[in-house]
Amino acid sequence: MNVFFIILGLLLLILGGNWLLKSAVSLSLRLNIPRFIIGMTVVSFATSAPELIVSVNAALEGFPDLALSNVVGSNIANLGLVLGIILLLAPIDVRKAFYITDWPVMMAASLLFFFFIYYDGVLVAYEGTILLVALFLFLVFLLRFQKPAVVEEEHEDIAPLPLYKGVLFLGLGGVGLWAGSEFLITGAIGLATFYQVSERIIGITIVSVGTSIPELAASVIAILKKEKAISLGNLIGSNIFNLLAVLGITSLVTPIKVIDQGLLTSDIFWMLGFAFLVLPLVFIPKGLRLGWRDGIILLVGYAAFLYFTLS
Repeated sequence: MNVFFIILGLLLLILGGNWLLKSAVSLSLRLNIPRFIIGMTVVSFATSAPELIVSVNAALEGFPDLALSNVVGSNIANLGLVLGIILLLAPIDVRKAFYITDWPVMMAASLLFFFFIYYDGVLVAYEGTILLVALFLFLVFLLRFQKPAVVEEEHEDIAPLPLYKGVLFLGLGGVGLWAGSEFLITGAIGLATFYQVSERIIGITIVSVGTSIPELAASVIAILKKEKAISLGNLIGSNIFNLLAVLGITSLVTPIKVIDQGLLTSDIFWMLGFAFLVLPLVFIPKGLRLGWRDGIILLVGYAAFLYFTLS
């Protein structure tokens, strides 16, 4: 049954990613909003829903390490695994707005979370409120002032879907990604617990990769359909949502306390490292471009993370 759940989950994630992409492109055209911003808001929020569901449930059921390690591991997987894979499929050219606004916000959110959790090992309600306020301010800025951060390809033959179809695909995509991640996580945890793996290790590896599968599905489908702006925007936005929204909401529901100190001595530094690494990769070896070499570097880094975490 665990293997069946994993296969069913992957199928639903692929379908959900495709539906979500259709909706995102249609909304972008209908509202005249750059695709990168659609990727950072609508798509990233939908693909972050599994992290939110898993983290809140884990915290309420008395598994705080699973809630934290899920988000930390998911942010590592989004940049190390997912971005690495999509860069092997196609290069992404970025604009000035990426390193002026989008990357700094992701890095600032990562550092804010680090300072909240590192010294006392607990994330409480007032800190969660600060995270949510920061997210609100970022969204206001993004929707009012932000310029596209990725060079978008023109699609003259694409017409926006009727509004009801766009909303329908948005709902179907979100449900598909949520259901797919639930099946995938159920199967993965079933296999992992059979081998008596610790809660933190399950969260930082299997569950975090499972909840990053929606980002992978949506981003790969976007890349294959030449929607690079949605692909990268989804990953950057998802990391921001994970830290500010998922952990913010979860800590309002119940305080999140670190149980396994490995999260503070190792995992959180890997998360910061991957977040920082994206910036120099944008400029080296060719300015304002992420290519296949960068993808290999990210994937090797992610493999190193898994090796040191599991060894």
